[in-house]
Amino acid sequence: MAFVLLAIAGALQAQPVDTDIVVRAKARDGKFIGSSVGGALIRIKDADSGRVLAEGVTEGGTGNTDLIMKTPRTRYGSITENAASFKATLAIEKPTFLTIEVLAPYIKKQARILSQTQTWLVPGKPIAGDGLTVEVPGMIVDILSPGTHLYTPLKQAPYKITANVVMMCGCIVTPGGLWDGNAMEVAAIVDKDGRHYKTIPLLMQTAMNTFRAQLTPDSPGNYHITVYAYDPKTGNTGVDQTSFVVTD
Repeated sequence: MAFVLLAIAGALQAQPVDTDIVVRAKARDGKFIGSSVGGALIRIKDADSGRVLAEGVTEGGTGNTDLIMKTPRTRYGSITENAASFKATLAIEKPTFLTIEVLAPYIKKQARILSQTQTWLVPGKPIAGDGLTVEVPGMIVDILSPGTHLYTPLKQAPYKITANVVMMCGCIVTPGGLWDGNAMEVAAIVDKDGRHYKTIPLLMQTAMNTFRAQLTPDSPGNYHITVYAYDPKTGNTGVDQTSFVVTD
């Protein structure tokens, strides 16, 4: 009789239990990564086998700016009001060690960062509410000009180097603003025919997210431009690249 009871208990324990887990991606020194920048791809894996248990993209807004960026944090205080998230329900039979991968911002390949963490998930014990928040460092940099593989005569110099810079959450950068473009270092590293030519600082413009400089080449050649944005206070860094050809 005791053996039968133990067998029944074992069978009951082996039944999968639906258990929720909520994952959010938050930009370092920024807000949550949501639909406005294409979301963050969340991939939940069994840490031991590598098997993907759930996958999807965070959906929703970036959250409450005052709550996230200006209000002192208290223990158990939530900052996820109106913040994007990905929710998965996993059917697990036993405590499972998970690897959580976050690729964000998912649609911006040159800026996409892989961040990850690990956690245990116990059957029937959800990680809900604020859930699990994974930090994503970096900045999104897009070179707006010159266009890739542009052919242009030397007589049309100087050429404008224009870059758009935003936080990983899509939050705007302005002169003297909450994300202060004047406090960031933005520059173009210019190579000519495979060798370093010069480095040119880009200046913050009055238009949000916009940095600009002028390049005046002294001769024709193949020019490769790497624009980087760097915040010395946080270490956030972003890069984009382009190339163009100056002809006679």
